[in-house]
Amino acid sequence: MDQPIVLPGLLELDAWREQSRELLRRGIEPGRVEWFDPRDPQGVLHATRAGELPPAGGPDRQLQLPRVPRDFLNLAKYVLCHRDPAKWPLLYRLLWRLTHGEAALLSDAIDDDVAAANAMTKAVQRDAHKMKAFVRFRRVEGDAGASGDGRDTSERYVAWHRPDHPIIGLVAPFFARRFAVMRWTILTPLGSATWDGTEISYGPPATRDQAPTADTLEDFWKTYYASVFNPARINPAAMSREMPKKYWATLPEAQIIEDLLANAPGRTQAMAKRAIGTEAGGAAGYVPRLPADTDASIALPQLAEAAEGCRGCDLYKDATRVVFGKGPADARIVIVGEQPGDQEDQAGEPFVGPAGRLLDEALEAAGIDRSVCYVTNAVKHFKWTPAPRGKRRIHAKPDAAEVRACRPWLEEEIGRIKPDIVLLLGATAGQSLLGAGFRVTKMRGRVLRDTPIAPAVVATIHPSAVLRSPDEAARAAAFDELVADLRVVADLLASS
Repeated sequence: MDQPIVLPGLLELDAWREQSRELLRRGIEPGRVEWFDPRDPQGVLHATRAGELPPAGGPDRQLQLPRVPRDFLNLAKYVLCHRDPAKWPLLYRLLWRLTHGEAALLSDAIDDDVAAANAMTKAVQRDAHKMKAFVRFRRVEGDAGASGDGRDTSERYVAWHRPDHPIIGLVAPFFARRFAVMRWTILTPLGSATWDGTEISYGPPATRDQAPTADTLEDFWKTYYASVFNPARINPAAMSREMPKKYWATLPEAQIIEDLLANAPGRTQAMAKRAIGTEAGGAAGYVPRLPADTDASIALPQLAEAAEGCRGCDLYKDATRVVFGKGPADARIVIVGEQPGDQEDQAGEPFVGPAGRLLDEALEAAGIDRSVCYVTNAVKHFKWTPAPRGKRRIHAKPDAAEVRACRPWLEEEIGRIKPDIVLLLGATAGQSLLGAGFRVTKMRGRVLRDTPIAPAVVATIHPSAVLRSPDEAARAAAFDELVADLRVVADLLASS
């Protein structure tokens, strides 16, 4: 029986690649290799045969290596940064299979090895995103002097960060590009990196007490964070997921988060007043009749009553009334359409016309109980043009300024309800909450998770798009596609 070959697992992609290529050349199967973490003292002591490879030729003859897919190298770059030592046998097993008759292996997402590698990759990418977002440099005094290019070398910056995975080598180049004119060091318990303005050098793990705790820049950073904090989009659960509390000790802004949350209702009202009073042609200085107290416990009907006085744009002049949202205040789903139509404008309720009836059919077909939904629109007044003949009012698409003017009301609705899911119907609803770059054709049926809007956001076409289908066959196909998107929502609802 062949003896196992004990090798140190390498973190750097090029070094690991050469090590693995040598194993492949010698035809050494994955089951014969035992990997140990060279940073683990016990693992090193146990590895009495570390680095020993059979001589070339004989039973371990050298092989001509086939090309490895580029996707595998990109995958390996992230998997090597995972903390689990199982990454080394996993990657070599994948490499062996790719070069021994399974060239399309990576396209099989349900394969156990592929699924494990993809899960590791996603975990590392999330960790890298957190590091880029939450590293905060603090200024410390260094040696006096100046560099050849005139930079002051008496000043450098140090940051402490606690990642879940050994990602310092993966992320340090990002900081070198982003802060190229600074001299900085990032300390982590899994390694450190230093940028001297020319190149990055890597060092040993560090402890929290090796990093400074504060500097004079922090007051400026707190002021900046407070100025960009959006109180209308508060979702504490999503915020905690996006900014876990383990990072708060090193974030200057974390010291003011509780005060910002406490003052958020008043700031939301002020923001709504400014937006509604000055944007989209609204009368300068106009103050809508918002409730004096904007605490989230205020009933939605009181908010709807306040919206009756909105003059943020000119749509109120030709509409019969404001059409506010309707549904339970604790709805698990908020459904957002474009604007009320002719029948909605007359009835004062959203989605009571043909598009609303079709939406009811689609929700029922998807298995969604309408009673758990709050239905509203991005724009609260009906925009229309007169028909060439007769008195019929023809729907007209609201423009970007009109959508902007109404957005504070929509954010107030969602902020009070705090739904599990927001369902966006059509381009206007999507652009209102997700920005001008939203395209329903690209986003429909996809789940956006942990957004500032809600824990889950799903977009699909507006029911009116189904009604505009050119013939019955096209209408049936569009309806089925709508129901398929709504089933994504139904599955989310069932799993939450």
